[in-house]
Amino acid sequence: MGPLADRIRQIARLMAGDPLHLPLGGAFFDVVVATNGPEASAAIDLLDELQRAETDGPEACGPVIEDPDLALLYWLVPSGTSAQWPPCGYAICFGQPHTITLPPLAQTEPPGIYWRRPCRADRLIPGAPLRDLLDRYQPAPVPYDAPLGPVLATNP
Repeated sequence: MGPLADRIRQIARLMAGDPLHLPLGGAFFDVVVATNGPEASAAIDLLDELQRAETDGPEACGPVIEDPDLALLYWLVPSGTSAQWPPCGYAICFGQPHTITLPPLAQTEPPGIYWRRPCRADRLIPGAPLRDLLDRYQPAPVPYDAPLGPVLATNP
């Protein structure tokens, strides 16, 4: 079975309510990890305004996954963002060789990891504005020493 058929099968599983394991980078996206809290929530609110189109509701920004157990947010950004993301004290950007586990599309509240902002086919979160907002609001503590839990892994 080819890569396209495998992707289609994985997406069908996600739509059926199963978690999905994807490699970061390449044809998909990278992920920025930051600590959840009022500072990160302020950044989400401003991204909602920045990314809102005429047909969008109040939650308009690209996809954000929340892990309430570890108090972390996972922001889905365009592939290649990790190569352009200089080190900072508020967030880490991961790309290849990592993998991400996406929660089922219908998982929009706890328990467990969930979509704080839905996964949308038409947008990701733009890396540069996200970086500017994280630099501005400085969510803490720094996630460098935190375990990344069930969401991120290194691709073997």
